[in-house]
Amino acid sequence: MAADKRAALKLAPISHETEIRLDRYIALLREWQAKTNLVAPSTLPQLWTRHIADSLQLVDLAPTARRWADLGSGGGFPGVVLACAMAGTPGASVHLVERIAKKAAFLREAVRVTTSPGVVHLAEIGDNVDRITGSVDCVTARALAPLHQLIGFAEPLMRQGAQALFPKGQDVEAELTEAAKYWNIQPQLHRSRTGDGWIVELTSVERRG
Repeated sequence: MAADKRAALKLAPISHETEIRLDRYIALLREWQAKTNLVAPSTLPQLWTRHIADSLQLVDLAPTARRWADLGSGGGFPGVVLACAMAGTPGASVHLVERIAKKAAFLREAVRVTTSPGVVHLAEIGDNVDRITGSVDCVTARALAPLHQLIGFAEPLMRQGAQALFPKGQDVEAELTEAAKYWNIQPQLHRSRTGDGWIVELTSVERRG
């Protein structure tokens, strides 16, 4: 774990204060993982590189974003990580939308122990717009759904001005091809720092037909 953490912090440097918050978060996640499946067990030895650094890299792709929405937050990636990173930023908030009650309970506890600006919404993902008050600068989702479905979830927030950042795997081209059947999009692709995946950036979308 220590070597994995060092590797992750080289990929995504953070402040000492953020590191302390993330240490608390990881300790809580490992405690809850024993009773609630928050991450794939096979990824536990690489929590810092596979999940923490992978989430932190989004901050650099939206450096002016202060208000985030994470759809389908699950174990808190990227939402809780973003909240930890944004904790010292005036006006920052991260909306964590999760439909499973046990995971929403974990997210609330994670926000509490890390004293980070997260707001948890126990809701179906498609209901996120009704739950989130105020504007959102950036909307994200990780390992939630195919890209064309993610765009459908995010479109109401994007219509109000939000940027979208969606981490995706090696099959990103196939997902973009499928999404283009339903949406007019002009994606920008950023190679992930933490593996073979990509991050799809969208600034506007329009439904076809």
